[in-house]
Amino acid sequence: MSRAPVVRALAALAVIATSLVLALTMSPRLGLDLRGGTQLVFETKDSPTTKADAEATDRTLEVLRRRADALGVAEPTLARSGERRIIVELPGVLDPRKAAETIGTTAQLTFHQVLDYPEDSAKPKKGERILPDEDGRKLLLGPAGLTGESVKDAKAGIDAQRASGWFVSLDFRDNRPWEKLTGEAACAPSGDPKRRIAIVLDDEVISSPQVNDTVRCGVGITGGTTEISGSFTTEEAQNLALLIKGGALPVPVEIVEQRTVGPTLGAAAIEASAKAAIIGVVLTAAFLALAYRLVGLLATVALACYALISYAALVALGATLTLPGLAGFVLAIGMAVDANVLVFERAREEYGAASHKGLRGALEKGFHHAWSAIADSNITTLLAAGLLFFLASGPVRGFGVTLSIGVLASLVSAMLITRVLAQWAVGRRAVNSRPRLSGLGAVGALRSWLNRKNPDLMRRGRLWLGITGILTALAIAGLFVRGLDFGVEFTGGRLAEYATSTPVNADTARQAVADAGFPSAVVQSSDDGITVRTGQISGDEAAKIEAALANVAGEVTKQRDELVGPSLGDELRRNALIALGVALAAQLAYLAFRFRWSFGTAAVLALAVDVAMVVGAFAWLGKPVDGVFLASVLTIIGYSVNDKVVVFDRVREMWGASPKTPFQRIAGSAVVQTVPRTVNTGLGALFILAALALLGGDSLTDFAVALLIGVVVGTFSSAFVAAPLAVEFERRSSAPPPQPARKRTAPSRQGSGAVV
Repeated sequence: MSRAPVVRALAALAVIATSLVLALTMSPRLGLDLRGGTQLVFETKDSPTTKADAEATDRTLEVLRRRADALGVAEPTLARSGERRIIVELPGVLDPRKAAETIGTTAQLTFHQVLDYPEDSAKPKKGERILPDEDGRKLLLGPAGLTGESVKDAKAGIDAQRASGWFVSLDFRDNRPWEKLTGEAACAPSGDPKRRIAIVLDDEVISSPQVNDTVRCGVGITGGTTEISGSFTTEEAQNLALLIKGGALPVPVEIVEQRTVGPTLGAAAIEASAKAAIIGVVLTAAFLALAYRLVGLLATVALACYALISYAALVALGATLTLPGLAGFVLAIGMAVDANVLVFERAREEYGAASHKGLRGALEKGFHHAWSAIADSNITTLLAAGLLFFLASGPVRGFGVTLSIGVLASLVSAMLITRVLAQWAVGRRAVNSRPRLSGLGAVGALRSWLNRKNPDLMRRGRLWLGITGILTALAIAGLFVRGLDFGVEFTGGRLAEYATSTPVNADTARQAVADAGFPSAVVQSSDDGITVRTGQISGDEAAKIEAALANVAGEVTKQRDELVGPSLGDELRRNALIALGVALAAQLAYLAFRFRWSFGTAAVLALAVDVAMVVGAFAWLGKPVDGVFLASVLTIIGYSVNDKVVVFDRVREMWGASPKTPFQRIAGSAVVQTVPRTVNTGLGALFILAALALLGGDSLTDFAVALLIGVVVGTFSSAFVAAPLAVEFERRSSAPPPQPARKRTAPSRQGSGAVV
């Protein structure tokens, strides 16, 4: 007896047990769009003295990290992205203005001796500068005596005994520059401007006190510690101490992207996705049980294990679960059905062709023959997921990570756990005596109908291509008639969503925003809130809009606030086009390598049709095109190419077995034979997507709608675009048919093996 089933069973138990331990002992790391908070993306800029390269950006990141820690934010996350970008995530911080002002202030802190009170016509010499003091009086400043980098520590304090108000205490790493600066100032008589020291923060004099009369000329303030006193408020003293303690940034920074999400929106998204997952999985389980009976029920158990394995992998890798990632997790459950359906359909065929081998033999053959298509389809999906990670940005990257984990987990679920359970079931005498109960003893109603009709689909291949051309032209026409509604991510600007205590119509909200000084803002209203989209506006201007809406809608709660700079919007739009182009090129290269150029070209052209249909549909529907839409399109490419792979895998197998049969007939038969798998897999995904579209809320509805369109169009294009195109290309190809797979035979034994 082979030990392989026992090894597989032990491996399945080990994977499930490990996943269960990880799921129970570790907590998921939620993205800001699920737990609420602010994400800031800074871009470093060249200064007159320093180039903003990777090294300077790393030093800047460390300064920003100290400032974020000083803010008291729980578990802030900072990471460099590329050479010049720094991503800062601040959970629980819902006021992006305060975070940006405190963390992102360049804070070029310098200390200068005041030389004089200049006339209006005075011009500073080289190294000097003229700036107004805190009271507005102009000061002529000498060269900087020291910078903020010399400051070791800074903290705000108050002396109740002296009643001098708040002060900032400074500790210096090297006190000699401060001694020299204050020693020179102490030589001037009391009241002379030269006795003042100006402290300049970002070209603004924040304090210019006189050196105390007790300080001796030429000696200065010794001891390594000094106090800056003045008319500071509590907040001013604390903020000044925080900025000085954080240190000066090596190079200036600019905010190119900002996202703020309220915690209630994230909680609602988690709840909606959980409901969609439960309903979708229940419907998928019912469908599998109805279509494949006993093995369908066992596949449902394997799908539950798949969800456990995916979740455990997410928490073990420390991956951040974002809103698109949550949708990807739910969607991957539907896509995991594909491998099970492929195996069961092939097992049904094997049982019908050689029923004397029994259910166990048919199932083994099913797993063996389905492996090639399963491997190819999953690799193509991984290509799309990898492109999402490397070319997308923000939360969409989380979708790429989740989808990749889901693909790998689905392989373990179908090829290991389903196999162990199904082999155990068909090995039971009660099941073997009732092959129809197993779900593998009959080919199913759809395949029976197709076998009776045996339609020659490729006889009208050019008709299908003509119809496809008309439909594609109609879809593309939407780009010229309606245009694409590019989201803030691709155009730059600000997008804010508010929940209101009192429902208000769009006209009233639009007028309130216009009266606040933003007549060109795009304002939309729904049952539960208002969305405002503007150009590049500051946080203070956004606060004016919020106040104006509160006047007409009662209590206003900000649920989401996104700011994208114009340069980043151009970059994201460019990356989106690159991602689509690279995705199609990668699929073409892989399919040409695994099959032949004609198959790869036909599949990629069919994928281009799929993308055009979805983009055109969104243009006609007026739906926004943003980063989440990009995730859906790349997912459609990965999902749709699975269908093409299954069809061409069957074409290659049948053509290799019967090389003299006309290719047109081979292609038509392959399409007919794979229709049950295509329909059943599509239904499994549609259950999940329909649940997401209906229950996922505004943030997930457009994502689900795009995928619903993509699944339907992709199923159509596999049979009526990719296959007819392959027929046309093969008519012009001189390459011979593929060689049939050689059967592996065990080597004959020579001699008895005995040693005398």
